[in-house]
Amino acid sequence: MLKQELEMFNIISIIDIAIVAFVIYKVMMIIKGTRAVQLIKGLVVLIMASLLSNWLGFRTFAWILGQVQTVLVVALPVVFQPELRRALEQLGRGRFFARPMAMLNEEALGNLVEEVVRAVKVLSNNNIGALIIIERETGVNDFIETGIKIDGLVSTEFLVNIFIPKSPLHDGAVIIRGDRVMAAGCFLPLSENPNLSKELGTRHRAGLGLTEQSDALGIIVSEETGVISIAEEGRLTRYLDENTLKEILSKRLQTKHNNTMSWFSWRS
Repeated sequence: MLKQELEMFNIISIIDIAIVAFVIYKVMMIIKGTRAVQLIKGLVVLIMASLLSNWLGFRTFAWILGQVQTVLVVALPVVFQPELRRALEQLGRGRFFARPMAMLNEEALGNLVEEVVRAVKVLSNNNIGALIIIERETGVNDFIETGIKIDGLVSTEFLVNIFIPKSPLHDGAVIIRGDRVMAAGCFLPLSENPNLSKELGTRHRAGLGLTEQSDALGIIVSEETGVISIAEEGRLTRYLDENTLKEILSKRLQTKHNNTMSWFSWRS
């Protein structure tokens, strides 16, 4: 009798642990597409610093960290409000059990760069303004939700048609994740950098604003001059030609791709 109870207890424990592991995994997948990843990294650093200060006997520093953690208990629901809302929405829609998006291979990554560069060249030659955001490691789901959801395969013709003047989606930004156009007509935060040239318009400031908050790449085509620019980490590089743009995109995206693949290889 006792043996049967122990076996039943072990089975229930295994199921319990499996459920908890699955929930943690899905939560990680949800926040992976947002800026919450950086916030969680900061929380981990604070917790480690608190444990280390207690172990070393740094009472004053430990007390300060303890007060910070108390404040965070109140602030976390506010800070993570978008992520909590998204998790509840996905749970309600039954998307909590959806599979995560697969990463691009080398060939798909090369095709993505080719299609984007060709589209930018056409837009530049015709003085058609455009703002294309390419997501990298830091998710931009918050901004995808401000636009019109598309989830279409990236192609030169598709991107050009989106930005044709007076078309329904030409205003705002296009956001690309992997080889998919996730949304168009997205609203982005404007850069608050006071040192920006006054000749830069809203499109350039929006591209810079997002790259100040994430590691995304922003490709901007000026409507007035057709000048091609790229924004990265709050910096703007202007007057690019087709070959230079292709070289920059290949280098930046390939670097992130290799880093991600190395992480998964180490994990496996």
